[in-house]
Amino acid sequence: MRRWEDLPDFMRTDEVRPYWEIMWKKRGHLAVKRMFDIITAVILLLLAAIPMIIIAVMIKIDSRGPVMYRQERVTTYGKHFRIHKFRTMIQNADRVGTAVTVSNDNRITRMGSLLRGLRLDELPQLIDVLEGNMSFVGTRPEAAKYVEQYRPEFNATLLVPAGITSEASIRYKDEYKLLSVSDDVDKTYVEQVLPGKMKWNLNSIERFSFFREMLTMLRTVLAVIGKDYD
Repeated sequence: MRRWEDLPDFMRTDEVRPYWEIMWKKRGHLAVKRMFDIITAVILLLLAAIPMIIIAVMIKIDSRGPVMYRQERVTTYGKHFRIHKFRTMIQNADRVGTAVTVSNDNRITRMGSLLRGLRLDELPQLIDVLEGNMSFVGTRPEAAKYVEQYRPEFNATLLVPAGITSEASIRYKDEYKLLSVSDDVDKTYVEQVLPGKMKWNLNSIERFSFFREMLTMLRTVLAVIGKDYD
């Protein structure tokens, strides 16, 4: 956790300050969180190694293109990194559509639809957790073009690493349904979906604790298997 004076200029604002003060007081929780991330990511990578190899082979058989999708995202303090995800869309999908997915998106492959439904496309993000670019729980890493349109208070979510899951991810697990009825997907995402998700993300910072993050991970598992938290 950086000291206030060491934050990037765009984050040293009155809107971010209250959230920084909360997280600064909970530096011990952040240290435990990082230790948990490293140990758990190593264990899960070892357990998931063979399944991930099988998934990689199935992706190659199902459609042309690379196994991994490496889009640039934004994490702590505005750092850009290339996320690890199994490819679930046709090759170069981001060149023929938006950076977000809509319902019945024809860019999604057959294998991709299965992986997305079970959230197995995110397994490679264990690598990002080990590298320190992500955590198990935290604000989902956004594409740079959306971060550039953040309201000042949204930058508070960049105080900690982006996450594989979050309370916002649970609440907005079907966001593609909302976007599918929009004539301008990017505009709808920035003006309607993103603010709603950020409300949950900022609330998670205000109430941050290591124990609460463990509950979020449990709730994510339940949401994947069908529990509705709306």
